[in-house]
Amino acid sequence: MNVRTVSIICPLFNEEKFIERCILSILEQDYPQDKLEVLLVDGRSTDHTADIVRRYIEKYPFIKLLDNPERVVPYALNKGLEAATGEVIMRIDGHCTYPTNYISELVRYLYELDADNVGGVWNTQPANDTAVCHAIALASSHPSGVGGSMHKIGASKIMETDTVPFGCYKREVFEETGLFDTDLVRNQDDEFNGRLQNLGGKIFLIPQVIINYTARDSIRKMRHMYYQYGLFKPLVNKKLGAPATIRQFFPLFFLLTLFFGGIASIFSPFVLKAYATCLLLYLFISLVVGMMGTIRTRRFAVMLIMPYIFLNIHLSYGFGYLRGIFKLLGGKSFNVKSNR
Repeated sequence: MNVRTVSIICPLFNEEKFIERCILSILEQDYPQDKLEVLLVDGRSTDHTADIVRRYIEKYPFIKLLDNPERVVPYALNKGLEAATGEVIMRIDGHCTYPTNYISELVRYLYELDADNVGGVWNTQPANDTAVCHAIALASSHPSGVGGSMHKIGASKIMETDTVPFGCYKREVFEETGLFDTDLVRNQDDEFNGRLQNLGGKIFLIPQVIINYTARDSIRKMRHMYYQYGLFKPLVNKKLGAPATIRQFFPLFFLLTLFFGGIASIFSPFVLKAYATCLLLYLFISLVVGMMGTIRTRRFAVMLIMPYIFLNIHLSYGFGYLRGIFKLLGGKSFNVKSNR
C-alpha cells in the first residue's frame, strides 16, 4: 500500500491553553511519523504558545514553527502551503484534539472517494466546567443555534457537502484553485471550498472521524466569533458570485424581524400578537434545548442561560452580516484583526 506523505498546517495565535493537547493528539496518530510534517504557523503570540511548540520541536524534527507576522489565519495557511512538501495537505486547528486514526482515515477516504477535500465532524466540548461554558458548547452544536451545518450538529453517514471543518486536500487541488483568500479573516474555508466546488471539486463529510473541538470560554468571545462569521459572509458571497447556502440568511432575517416587527407592533394589534407569539416560541425552544443541557450536566442554570446564548449567537451573526452588506455597498475595507 502506498503511504502518502502528509503536510499538516496549523495556524496559531495565543493557544497556550490548548496547543499541547493538540500536539500530543497528533503525536499519538497511527500514521507513520516519517510520512508527516507538522507546520505550526504562529501569529506572533503574546503568550507562551511558541515556547510550548519549541519544546516539541527539540524532540520531533518533523514539527516546525513558522512565523506569521500578519497574524490572521489565511496568511498562516498560505505560508504553510508554501512550505509544505506533502502529497496531502491537511489543515488542523490548535483549539482541537484528534482521534488516533484522524490522519489515516481522512487520507484513506480522500482517495477511496476520489474526493478533493474530506473532513470529520465536531464533538463540541465546553471550555470549562461552568454553566455558561456548557450552554455555549450546546448552543454551538445544536440546529437551533447553528442551523443545518452538518459538521457541527453531526451526521449519520458519509455525505457530499459544501464545506467541512479544516479540510484534508490533495495537493494538486491548490494548483487549480490557488491559495486561501487573505481578505477573509473568517470564512476563508467556506470561500475556498466554494471556489473548489465551482471548479467541479467534491467535498465529503466523514462522520466517523470525530474532532474534539473546544468552544469559546465566554459569551463575549463567542459573540465576537459569530459577529465575524456574519461580517465576512457577504464578502464570501460576492467572491463566489452567489450564496453557498440558504441557512446563512436566517440570523439576518431574525434580526430584521425583531427590529421591524417591534416597530410594527406599536401600530397594529395583529402584528403585536404575531410578534409576541414568535418571541414566546423562540423562548420556549431555547428553554427546551437548555433543559436537555440541564439534564445532561445537572446544572439548572444551563436552561436559564440558553435563551440569552441563542440570542447572542443569532443577533451577533445577523448584525455582522448586515454590517458586511453595508461595507460592500459602501466600498469599505473588511480589514479587521481576528480575536480568538
